[in-house]
Amino acid sequence: MIASIGNFRPEVFMLEHYYVKPSTIDRIRNSWLGSQIDNYVGWMEANGYSSRTVFRRLPRLFCFAEFAQKRGCTDVVSALSLVDEFASEWLVQHGAEAKTSASLRKHAIDVGNATRQMLRLASGSQVRHNRHRRPFPLESEVPGFEEYLRSECGLMESTIHGYRHHLHEFAQYLRRAGITSLGDLSPALLASFIVECAPGMAPCTRRDLCCHLKVLLRFCHREGITDRDLRGAVGMPQVYRLADVPRSITWDEVRRTLEAVDRRTIRGRRDYAILLFLVTYGLRAHEVAKLTLEDIDWKRERFQVPDRKAGHATAYPLAAIVAEALIDYLKRGRPETEDRHLFFRVVAPRSPVTPATVSSSVAFYLQKAEIKVRKGGSHTLRHTCVQRLIDAEFPLKTIGDYVGHRSPESTRIYTKVAIEALREVAMGDGEAL
Repeated sequence: MIASIGNFRPEVFMLEHYYVKPSTIDRIRNSWLGSQIDNYVGWMEANGYSSRTVFRRLPRLFCFAEFAQKRGCTDVVSALSLVDEFASEWLVQHGAEAKTSASLRKHAIDVGNATRQMLRLASGSQVRHNRHRRPFPLESEVPGFEEYLRSECGLMESTIHGYRHHLHEFAQYLRRAGITSLGDLSPALLASFIVECAPGMAPCTRRDLCCHLKVLLRFCHREGITDRDLRGAVGMPQVYRLADVPRSITWDEVRRTLEAVDRRTIRGRRDYAILLFLVTYGLRAHEVAKLTLEDIDWKRERFQVPDRKAGHATAYPLAAIVAEALIDYLKRGRPETEDRHLFFRVVAPRSPVTPATVSSSVAFYLQKAEIKVRKGGSHTLRHTCVQRLIDAEFPLKTIGDYVGHRSPESTRIYTKVAIEALREVAMGDGEAL
C-alpha cells in the first residue's frame, strides 16, 4: 500500500525526469526497491521538494536497496532496521565530502531520513516532515520513564516535551559532574544543579523544573534505580497567581512588526496573515495552526475557532484587512493540496504549520523590527490584543469571551497597571510627578 499525501498520484511520476540514460533507469527499477523508489520520487515532487534534492537522494536510495539485499532483506518493514547501519557505512565511504563535524552529522541525518521516508511511504505509514529527533533524555539510565509519563501519568505530548527539555539539562549536568549512574545521586548534587539553573529561569520555569525532577526521582525510587527517595531534597519554589505583567507591545510597535514582513515572498504572505489573526483576535498559536478552509465563512464574512481552551467555539467577524491578507496568501502562497488546513510550511514536505512555527515567526519579526520584548512569540501579540481592549474599557467578561479565556482571573491580570500611562511616565522627564 502506498500512502497518498496531498495531490500525489504515484503513477504519473517517472525517473525519466532525472536520468537520461535508459540503462541507469532500468538498473534502479530492476532493484527490489525499484517501484518504491519511483513512487518516492513522485511523492517528493508532489510535496514541493526541489529537483536538486530529489537528484541528490536517488543514488543513496539505490545504494540502500543493494545494501539491504546483500543482507538478505526482502521487505520494507525489516529494511527499516538497517537504516542506521547503512547511514554509518555511507559516511565511511562518502564522509570526506563533509568538512566539519556538524556537516558530517547533517550528512548522516539526511541519508537516514530520506531512506526512512521512502520505507514508511512504501509501508503505508503516515509521512511528515522527517526531522531528526534525539532520544528521550536519560533513556538508558531510566528505562521506561517516557512511557510512564505517557501511560500511567496520562500526560499530553506537549507536557512530555517540557520534561524532555529539563531532563536534557539535567543529563548534561550529570555528565559534566562525572556521574554515570543515578544511584550516585545525592541531595547536595540535586541542590547544586538547581542553584546553577535557577538564576536564568522565570519563576514558573523553575517550578516546572523542580516538579519534573521530583517525578523522575519518585520513578527512580519505585524502580529501584536509587536506594532512597530523594524527592525531599528538591524544594518547590512559590509561584503566585497574577504576579507577572503580560508582555504586550504598543500599537506603534505592532505596525513596525507588520512592516517588517516581506509580502513579496510566499512566507511573507503567509506570515502577514498569521500576524493579523494573532493581534486582531488574540488567538493562540495552536488555534491559528488548526484553522481550516471550512472555518472561513466568506459569504457571511466571519470565521470560527473551534475547540478552544475554555471548551467552546468562538465566531469572529472577518475584518477587511485580515480577509485581504488571507486572500493574497490563498491565491499566491498556499500550495495546492487536498489537506484542508489553512496555513502550510513553505519548505518541503508540504504540511500544515505547527504552533511552534507560528510562535517562532512572531519572534523573528519582532527581532527584525528591533522590538525588545522578553520571550517574544505569539503570546506577545495575544497580550497586545487583550491590553488594547482593556485600554478601550471593554467589560472584562466581554474581553475574556473574545480571546477565549478559561477563567476571569486570566483577564483581570491586565488591569493591574495602566500600561500606556506608565510607559509615558517612563519615557518622559519626570516633571509630571
